[in-house]
Amino acid sequence: MKRWIGAISAALMMFAAMPAQAADKVVLMLNWYVYGEHAPFYYGKAKGIYAAEGIDLEIQEGRGSAATTQAVAAKTADFGYVDVPTMMRAAIKGAPVVATGVLLQTSPMSAMGFVDKNIRKPEDIKGKTVAITPADSMTQIWPLFLKKTGLKESDFQTVAGDGQTKLNAVINGQADLLLGYVMDQSMKIKDATGKDVYPIKFADYGINMVSSGIIANTDYVKANADLVRRFMSATTKAVEAAEKEPKAAAQSILDANPKGGKIDTLTQGFELTIPLYRTAETKSKRPFQVTDQNMTDSVNLMVEYGGLDAKAKDNPKAFYTNDYLPKSGS
Repeated sequence: MKRWIGAISAALMMFAAMPAQAADKVVLMLNWYVYGEHAPFYYGKAKGIYAAEGIDLEIQEGRGSAATTQAVAAKTADFGYVDVPTMMRAAIKGAPVVATGVLLQTSPMSAMGFVDKNIRKPEDIKGKTVAITPADSMTQIWPLFLKKTGLKESDFQTVAGDGQTKLNAVINGQADLLLGYVMDQSMKIKDATGKDVYPIKFADYGINMVSSGIIANTDYVKANADLVRRFMSATTKAVEAAEKEPKAAAQSILDANPKGGKIDTLTQGFELTIPLYRTAETKSKRPFQVTDQNMTDSVNLMVEYGGLDAKAKDNPKAFYTNDYLPKSGS
């Protein structure tokens, strides 16, 4: 008996002396410079949610969804957080990428201007000047918004420029509105001026399409199925935790990147993001659980208005999978 106990004790000591298994290094590249929408990733890392899944997460800022999609396709980033319709345009041309979870299931696209301009509905856009960035995702969907709301191009003027020029046009009074995301450009304008912005949301006028989600290289997914499941499990938990503590989640951005913005607008931007996580069909589901119908509708809209090749309609499921998402309660 003593020899048996001694053997077990020795085995336990050897086990305790063994080095802990190293966490898997994972690079997540964002769609853009950090803003409030990105809070869950930083919060998940800060709270040890990724570490609990055996993941050593590195978060990198991006320079646009198209560039991040290219990085994931080339395997220079393991995962990307991008505009899913932008990823679709790359995938249909042969880029080996797929969405492993769609987080923003309601579109954040809007036409926005200062509250004191009192532009609250499409009719109010008549006679105004709208700042746009040619060929970006919002400008491609803008004709559909006009069609849905009965507006014509002749009802208003447009000024065009890159993202910063568009912001400056509204800030400096050269334009009354710009096309932007409710939780992004509106917060940048508020940071610069201290003034609130009112968004006329595309989704309120029947434009139902997905937006941001997690993507990965298709070969990477096949070769690292367990890691992809652990990453999506951690990210789901991170989103759920951040939803409960928006200000703490926003603060985690500044803790990691002190020049990442201002706490009030980061918090507000994240709070504006949360309602976009679910549709009426997914309101009782965990984050990322997009429906087939939502994706099919999004593909159809992108084919008609967003420059997506018509062959995409043959198999919308080629662009996404829910197979690596955690089940309810796990």
